[in-house]
Amino acid sequence: MSGVASRLAKERALAAGFGTNARAVPFLNQRFEDLRAECARSGQLFCDSMFPASAQALGFKELGPGSYKTRGVTWKRPTELVSNPEFVLGGATRTDICQGALGDCWLLAAIASLTLNEFVMARVVPQDQSFGDDYAGIFHFQFWQFGEWVDVVVDDRLPVKDGELLFVHSAENREFWSALLEKAYAKLNGCYEALSGGTTTEGFEDFTGGIAENFDLSQPPSNLFHILQKALEAGALLGCSIDITSAADSEAVTRQKLVKGHAYSLTGAVEVNYRGQKEKLVRVRNPWGQVEWTGAWSDGSSEWNYVQGDCPHANAEDGEFWMSYKDFCRHYSRIEVCTLTPDAILDDSLKHWSTAKYDGTWRRGSTAGGCRNHPCMAT
Repeated sequence: MSGVASRLAKERALAAGFGTNARAVPFLNQRFEDLRAECARSGQLFCDSMFPASAQALGFKELGPGSYKTRGVTWKRPTELVSNPEFVLGGATRTDICQGALGDCWLLAAIASLTLNEFVMARVVPQDQSFGDDYAGIFHFQFWQFGEWVDVVVDDRLPVKDGELLFVHSAENREFWSALLEKAYAKLNGCYEALSGGTTTEGFEDFTGGIAENFDLSQPPSNLFHILQKALEAGALLGCSIDITSAADSEAVTRQKLVKGHAYSLTGAVEVNYRGQKEKLVRVRNPWGQVEWTGAWSDGSSEWNYVQGDCPHANAEDGEFWMSYKDFCRHYSRIEVCTLTPDAILDDSLKHWSTAKYDGTWRRGSTAGGCRNHPCMAT
């Protein structure tokens, strides 16, 4: 197809609504409804030829063929792992996401934040699928890529080692939406290992099509706490992290059980009445599902005994914890906030946005840059 014909075809597709969340573009031209219907007719469970259950789907280096980390890995469907699997069990919540053997805490922090906004969650994780009567071994998820929504299908064969899911899993072993979402995102990016290392902002933008910004906590705006509250109320996705000063610092655990160079979700910001005064608190979640802050306002700390009125405290070893806003700003280095685009906001009471979209190309020696380590080098 010529350049002009390709551009006109693209314009016609956009005019027809393709690339919107309601009419997402089928990734690799795989159409979920057609493939599921074909499986129903044949009586066979779906096997994805575009992302086969093989060593290549795992990775290329540390998770590549022959790596000790992938030795003994098999691929199993949820129906082979538990007797009564569920896609979503009791609603999708941030505690459904526990990190496995992959260094994608940045992605899991984004997924945990995603569960706080049911409208956006329903866009990324369509509700028209389950392990019920229409189960055919196929599932699909939607992501924002290069200015349009794409629909990614996967089969439900998941990597397993020693009888356990190798990568992300739910705290409830019968629930599989988070593991399948991770697989779909791995397919979109080429393999699971491609997800090892990234920023929460990347996940936020791919889940929402939103606009992300960073706040440096060494010089925060005076009204940052208010900004956090308004962002959470508006359904924005928030993450936070502690900078490292050397490679040895990566995922080092501090004396008070905070993890450096690790992506956390920021899931709450409230004020409580503490000893007759207002105390600002933030709620943070570690995607590991464990290793929690042990300082003031942590699970079981004495501060909770002196709160008057509404008390948000929860005492569970689930990776989620509260801390004072002052301690948070002292220990953490930055906050990432992804504000949703207008089509992600259904509440008419919110202020309206206007947006413009421009298509273009990266050209060697002209508009294409190098990696973030060498941004001035053309590729």
